[in-house]
Parts: sequence; structure tokens; C-alpha cells
Amino acid sequence: MPVYETLDRRSFDEGLEACQTLRPKTSDTVRIALIGGFLPRRCGIATFTADIHASLAVAAPEIAVDVYAMAPAAVPTIFDPVVRGVITEGDAGSFVEAARQIEASCAEIVWLQHEFGLFGGLAGDMILELVDRVSAPLIVTLHTVLAEPDADQRRVMERLAARAAKLVVMSERSHDLLRSVYHADDDQIAMIAHGVPDRPFGRASQFKPQFSFAGKQVALTFGLLSPGKGIEAVIEALPAIIEDHPDFLYCIAGATHPNLLAHEGEAYRDRLQALAVSLGVDAHVRWINAFMETDDLLDLLEAADIYVTPYTGAQQSTSGTLSYAMALGKAVISTPYVHAVELLADDHGVLVPFNDSEAIANEIRYLLGDSDRLLTLQRRAYDRGRDMIWPVFAERTCALIAESRVVPKAAPIPERIGIEGFLRICDDTGILQHSVHMIPDRAHGYCVDDNARALMLMHRLDDDALGKCGQLTPVFAAFVQHAWNPDRGEFRNFMGFARNWLEDVGSEDSCGRTLWALGATGRDARDPGLRQWAHELFERTAASALEFQSPRAIAFAMLGADFVLAARPAHDLANRILRSGADRLIALYQAAARPDWRWFEPVLAYDNGRVSEAMLRAGVRLERADVIACGVDTLRWINDVQISPHGHYRPVGSDSFGRAYELPRPFDQQPLEIWAAIDAASAAYDVTGDDIWLAHARRAYEWFTGYNDRGVIVGDPLTGTSKDGINPRGLNLNEGAESVLAYQHATYAIRDFVRKVG
Repeated sequence: MPVYETLDRRSFDEGLEACQTLRPKTSDTVRIALIGGFLPRRCGIATFTADIHASLAVAAPEIAVDVYAMAPAAVPTIFDPVVRGVITEGDAGSFVEAARQIEASCAEIVWLQHEFGLFGGLAGDMILELVDRVSAPLIVTLHTVLAEPDADQRRVMERLAARAAKLVVMSERSHDLLRSVYHADDDQIAMIAHGVPDRPFGRASQFKPQFSFAGKQVALTFGLLSPGKGIEAVIEALPAIIEDHPDFLYCIAGATHPNLLAHEGEAYRDRLQALAVSLGVDAHVRWINAFMETDDLLDLLEAADIYVTPYTGAQQSTSGTLSYAMALGKAVISTPYVHAVELLADDHGVLVPFNDSEAIANEIRYLLGDSDRLLTLQRRAYDRGRDMIWPVFAERTCALIAESRVVPKAAPIPERIGIEGFLRICDDTGILQHSVHMIPDRAHGYCVDDNARALMLMHRLDDDALGKCGQLTPVFAAFVQHAWNPDRGEFRNFMGFARNWLEDVGSEDSCGRTLWALGATGRDARDPGLRQWAHELFERTAASALEFQSPRAIAFAMLGADFVLAARPAHDLANRILRSGADRLIALYQAAARPDWRWFEPVLAYDNGRVSEAMLRAGVRLERADVIACGVDTLRWINDVQISPHGHYRPVGSDSFGRAYELPRPFDQQPLEIWAAIDAASAAYDVTGDDIWLAHARRAYEWFTGYNDRGVIVGDPLTGTSKDGINPRGLNLNEGAESVLAYQHATYAIRDFVRKVG
């Protein structure tokens, strides 16, 4: 009995069943992860997030909302029961754990409420620890968009813009800044006004007694108390107002901002109160030093006649209390910060200069002295608020969620694949490395990596495709031959468009990949002369593989050697490469592996499946059970970490490279991994005979057809071209040689695999 038939076949049957059933269920339920502050935390973001949760529960019960609440590090908080996860400000581990929870929940949308001071780190960059690890489309509501960000603020915003499917803003000014300052795409930005409650108009007299305001004309400012609110300017305006309206009362409601309170206690409030005393107006100022629950706040707003927002700076992107005041029909007097300028345009309120007490006094006196003008502004504000009430907000939000949601769908393996996309990037020198969209990019020239893979492709094309491009076979072979640098005993890799070599020696990986192509050509080329050429060049160049240190370079050379041995079983150099490579990879595995990390290195990189495939091929040819077992074990592990919770294939992307003992991040995914996964699964099937490996290979190939994290079609069977991969926002629209070749090879490989299994 062959040695490999004694292998432990644990969980293969279970794995096959799971693989066959892991498909997205058709369901009307959409699960979203909502990240922000949450009650009972006392801040505007917490209230806003809680209001989102409540409005969606009423308007869209088919949306399941999991709340992940931001918690301040220094203040223990017991959140409402609806909170599924808690993220501690400044604690990187809690952001990583929340990302793990979100992934495990199969959330289809991640919706983040962003404010720089909410998360910890430089400009709140701790949130990137989470968003870089979640695969679902990301919607970010930006509560602050700065016109002049510092370096860290810009870095965070640009990362969020690159990661987000949608950026939600509440003002046109923020929309413009996202485009001009942060270079966000216009179709990425959505404008949804701050949600507001829906209450009847004109009930101030009904609510005044509740706050002992009966018989008073009342102006209100509400919010967490801090110097930037500009309350000094209103207090300084009071003597002039009271002179004309002695029954006037200015109500200042809201607790001191927690950060200010921690830094200096109530010193700021004490200074404001002392100012009122010094001006002789303290009897006309009502202080409510408390964080008010929403219903109490709304009652207080209803009791007021005028709402004042005297902020000292123009950069305030949004003000929830301003939106609330308008929705409840209050005449608004405000300084011209961004949100106020837009909401109060067209005579929906009154704007006054920053820090101008006289202007504030004049406008309040004017409104209180003209009841018709006061009522007109109140009605205008109320009417504008109808477009912001929570049911309207929920309707627009649901449309945004539906637009952003991804439903991966697999398509059948194509019966044939075109060759036109491949031909587009070839010329009489070889295959060009890169494209800008579909146009070949001559600026980056050629590389031996791609020309070696192109040479391999020539041996597996069907007759129709070969008839269209078979004349390129000697072109690719000539490129490989010319890449050899006999003076250095290595292959060169990069060549400029002018046919000038850009280096004397390429990387180990490019040299190993070239030996792999020579081995494949020596076995599979249709022309006997080409097979002989490949064997001779392999013989002359392959000794360098015995010194390779890169696991992938070792694996590529082993695969090439296995091809050589298939044609010439007694080939001594190929035998040495195979044996030495197997021993070195086992040693690397033993040094790096842990119970939860069954891999050859402490990091992941590209072409991961090739290393396991090389061990499987070598183990069979050398009849070494230990090598086969290592190949099977590592391939199972790398397959497991490349399957999303939804069940589709998620290849290790470049965002994951070089991160020691860290499981893969979702992006940027590239076609090369698909080809490697299929070939490795085919090798595992040859060893075990288990159909689970065909299921794995099919799932990997379906990544090209739309069964992926963004539900996008990556490969085009009509032209045989492929996009360069999947990033957080969808497709990388370029069509480089590596991607096109990977798609071509993967298509032929999966067909061969299916035929082999029968």
C-alpha cells in the first residue's frame, strides 16, 4: 500500500459536507454592525447612535442591528442590553476583538459613527485596527469634516475614504471638503441630514410651566458645556435684551463636557456664572447642570421660544441640537458655522457674527418685539425639519444599506475562455507586466516572472487558443533564455520597455518561478525541440536553487524539479533539489508552527498554496509520508483561514503580508492565489482521493465568477482577461499580466481537475 494511503483522514467527510452547504441563504434579513457611542454614555454620538438603532427598529424590522459601543477607558459603563460588543477607547485589543466578533456574526454592513476624539490613538486612528479587519462594506457617518486637518487627521480620513463604500455627511460643505481635501469619489459620498424627532408645532405655552418658564420669553442653548460653545457672548448680550424685555430668561442646559470636567472640574461653569453676576443678569440665567434624557430635552426645547447656538468656530460640521431645535419649530439665532449656514439658509433662521454680543442682543430684541416675525421663523424652521425626521432618515438609510449590501453569487465554470485579453498585453518582446485598466502600460516594461508563467500557459491552451497565439511560445522562451545572467549564475527579472535589463540578478522567487516554468516546459511542451531546450537550460541554471532561502522560491524550484523527474526519473540535480527543498521546508515548518498556526513561516505572503503543493508533489515522488503529512496539514490550515464566515473563498491579500502570527485581513485580494489554491487542491486529491479537495478548488475558482467579498465578477471568460483583484471598495480595474495569466491558468486547472475526478 502506498505510504500516503495511511494518512489520517480526520474531518474530510465533515469538511466536504460543510463545503457543499456553505452558500449564502436567501433571506430578507440584513445584519449590520453599528459602531459608535451608546446609551447610557453621555455624548451626542451616543444619543445619535441610539436614535439610529431605535428608528431602524421601527422602520425596518428586517434589519438586525448589532451595536458595538465605544466605552471611555477611565469610566466603567454598563450599556443597554442591545449592545452586543464593547470597545474600549485606546485599547487596541478590544478593537481587534470587536472586528473578530463582527466577522463571526456574518454582518453584511459595518456602519461607523466617526468623530476624531471617540476612539483613541493619534487623531482617533485606533479605529483603523477594526476597519482594516472587517470584510463587509463599510459605511462611515462623518460627524466632523475638517477643512484644514493636521497630518494625523488627514491620514485617518484618507484611510477611511479608501476603505469605505459610502461616506455619509450632513452638510453640503462636508460633501465638498471630502472631494477637495480628502479626494473621495463623488459617488462614494451620501448626504443624509441629521435625524430629528417628529412632534407637533407650536406647543411652547403647554411646556413652559413644566420648567417654571410660565410668563417668560425664553432663549435656550443646550449641549455639553465647553469653551467652544460661545456662551459668554450670549451672557454679555443679556443687559441690552433685559432692558427691553425684563421677563426674558436665558436657559443654559447641559452637563460640563466629561473631558473638561476631568481636567479642571467646574471651573469653566464657575467663570460663566461669575460673568453673569458681574453683569447683574444672574437672575435671568437658568442653569440646568445635567445630561438630559432625550424626552426631557425635547420637552425643554418645546418650552423655549428661541434657540441660540453661539459657537466660536466655523468648522462645526454638524449640530444635533440645532437640528432638533429646528424640527421642533424654534426660531434659531446662530453664528455662521458650517451646519448652521446651510440649515438656516433662505431665511430659515438668523446668522450673527462670531463672538458678537451686540448682534446677538439686537436679533433677540427684534424677534421678541415682533411676534409675527418670530412665528414666521418658527414655522419656517419646523417645515424644514420635516425633511429630517427619523422616519425620513431611516428611509434614506435603508436605501443606502441596500445599495451597499453585497450578495455573492457563483457562476458556472465557463466551457471555454477567450484569449484576446492575454494577446492585448503581449508584443514581440514578451508579455508586459502591467496595464492601466485594459491598456498595456509600457512604462513598467517586462519581467521574467510573467514571461515564465506565459510560457507555461502555452502548453495547456486548447487548439483554438493556441492557433491564435502559438507564435508567442518562442517569444516567451527567448525572454526566459535572455534573462539568464551567466556571469552571476542567476536569472534577471525586470526589463525596461527598451529591452534594457534593470538589474543583474532577480529575486529568489523570480528565479525559482523560472525554474518551475522550465521544468513544466520540459515535460509538457508540444514541440520536442522546445522540451529539449528547456531541459538543457534547467540543467545549466538550476543549481542555484540549492541555496534558496525563500520558502516560495524553494517551492517553485521543487515544482520544476518534479516536472523534470516526471520526464527523466533519474535526473540527479532535480532529485537533489526535491530532497533538499523538502527537508528545508519541513525544518521551516517545525520552527514556525504553533497549535493555532500550521504554516512554514510566522507570516503569510503570496502564492501560499504553492508551498503546500510542493510538499505534496515531493512527498509522493520521494515516497515520504512525513513530507505528504506536512503538505496536507498546511494546506488544510491555509484553506481554513481563506474561507470567510459566509462560506466563500477569501484569498490572503497584500494587506496581510508580513504580519507575524496574525490571521489574514480581508484585502487586497489577488487572482494569483486562486490558481495556486486550485493546483494545491488537485495535488491533495492525488494524495488522498477525497472529493473535498475538488469542492475547495471549485470554491476558489468561484471567486473569479462573483462568489467573493464584494460580489463582483473578476474574470471575463469572453476575453480571457481578469481584473487585478478586489479591494475594500470593489474591483481593482487594472488588468495586469499576473492577473490575466492566473485567470487563464486557473480556468484550465479547474477543468483538468474536474475531468480527473470524473
